[in-house]
Amino acid sequence: MSNAPNFGTPVGRASAAVILVGAATIIGAWAFQMAGYVPCPLCLQQRIPYYIGVPLAFVAFVTARRMPGSTVPRSLIGIVGLLFLGGAGLAAYHAGVEWKFWPGPTDCAAGAGRALDTGNLLESLNDVVLVRCDEAAWQLFGLSLAGYNFLISAALAAISLGAAFKRAR
Repeated sequence: MSNAPNFGTPVGRASAAVILVGAATIIGAWAFQMAGYVPCPLCLQQRIPYYIGVPLAFVAFVTARRMPGSTVPRSLIGIVGLLFLGGAGLAAYHAGVEWKFWPGPTDCAAGAGRALDTGNLLESLNDVVLVRCDEAAWQLFGLSLAGYNFLISAALAAISLGAAFKRAR
């Protein structure tokens, strides 16, 4: 048995794609945040499939290598696919809120700014910036980050679910 990565199986290839693309996506989200784009609550919820799915894809990758022929890796990558399918749904909802297709949650706003000074609370409140879910903070080619997240999540879901239902040759 060689120690080379097992990219030859559908689960191996799908897992590698989820690990690479998913990690790059979440690192990109963190970079935008460090650049000053404060995420709204819906943005933060859209990260959950990445926080769970990327490590789970790594486990699927390892089990595909260690347990060839087992249904465990296919089951794991199937769960990853379902996570990203849910993430794509949430991203589509958020993009629709930004495009004003439907209303967003009534409590969807996050505060940004410096910490509140309890010594002068009213003055500190003036420094708080409200980050709303229904306003896209950034767009490229007409798509917001939620729109791009929809495309990425849908692609990762399709790759993962395709591998889950495909048998190795």
